[in-house]
Amino acid sequence: MRTEDINYRDKAVRLRGFLAYNETAGGSRPGVLVVHEGLGLNEHAMERARMLAELGYVAMAADMFGDRRQASDLKEARALIAELRDEPASLRARGRAALATLASLPQVDVQRLGAIGFCFGGSVVFELARDLDLKAVVSFHGVLTTKAPAEAGKVKANVLICTGADDPLTPPDQVLAFAAEMRAASVRDWQVISYGNTLHGFTNPAADGSILPSARYNERSDRRSWTAMQNFFAEVFQNDGG
Repeated sequence: MRTEDINYRDKAVRLRGFLAYNETAGGSRPGVLVVHEGLGLNEHAMERARMLAELGYVAMAADMFGDRRQASDLKEARALIAELRDEPASLRARGRAALATLASLPQVDVQRLGAIGFCFGGSVVFELARDLDLKAVVSFHGVLTTKAPAEAGKVKANVLICTGADDPLTPPDQVLAFAAEMRAASVRDWQVISYGNTLHGFTNPAADGSILPSARYNERSDRRSWTAMQNFFAEVFQNDGG
């Protein structure tokens, strides 16, 4: 497996992502963008990129904050997130810059692009799905609200939501509102999997409640949601390259 940092830009903002792929594989493959949690591009997102590369995808972990900035506490994370979340157009532009970088790679089949996101990243990939023609997006414990709901007929992506049934950041009414948005926008393929006895941040082994009390790793839900993603991608990408 080959891994490397990859530099790109969103206008004046310098961004430093992380790329992982099998350099010995021939032909083009589906490309999957990985979007990090609210703390910034860290080991969790990079490890998921490596895991996707092992499955046969070209994976790029995006840098949403610039210069690979890291938040050390919840207050700092919220400030970094707010800069983008309060401006959906800016958030989508930042995500588009990462996706365009991934799509430009010679190993990537531009007709088979997907994105996965964790927490804050989950909201990012859905903003991209509302804005771009992607094949598939997956949210792991992502926030589902938006200031710019999907327009009817515009979401082309197949959509998978993996959420914790006890996640206070994504309560049942938010999930129901998201389902209503998907119906109103006539999204062809969307699904929600809710994992019982599961809080926020359930895919991250470092989530121990120290930064966010409601963020707790759950090995079983992590394993099950990753398997659900693999099956989902295999179906969407027609078992070709993934």
